[in-house]
Amino acid sequence: MATLDDNARKFLEQPFVGTVTTLRQDGSPHSTIVWVDSNGDLSFNTAVGRAKEKHLRRDPRVSVLVVDPENTYKWVAVSGTAELTTDGADAQIDKLAKKYLGKDEYPWRNAQETRVKVLIQPEKVDASGFDE
Repeated sequence: MATLDDNARKFLEQPFVGTVTTLRQDGSPHSTIVWVDSNGDLSFNTAVGRAKEKHLRRDPRVSVLVVDPENTYKWVAVSGTAELTTDGADAQIDKLAKKYLGKDEYPWRNAQETRVKVLIQPEKVDASGFDE
């Protein structure tokens, strides 16, 4: 099991979006943009019924790539397995709304949706651009 070092943790605290890749049923990759949370561990948020959630329940392998938009040679990539939980998911989406939008609450909340927190257990961590 790999871990995030201090440089990666500090980098992931920035409001940089990530590209998460899950695997469809046929094994082909499915990539989408997500807000990332790095409270010591790397996680993101989705909702029950969305493609990411469905894919990860079937096959928990996942990767996330976060690139500094001001320096595309500075990035962190994490691959591993996902653990899905609804515990703390509503609070997390509000925390992410604060990080990315400066709003105290997620403005697109849908009462019919069940939010899901996706925690990534890292198996491999790669990074570039931290030697400066």
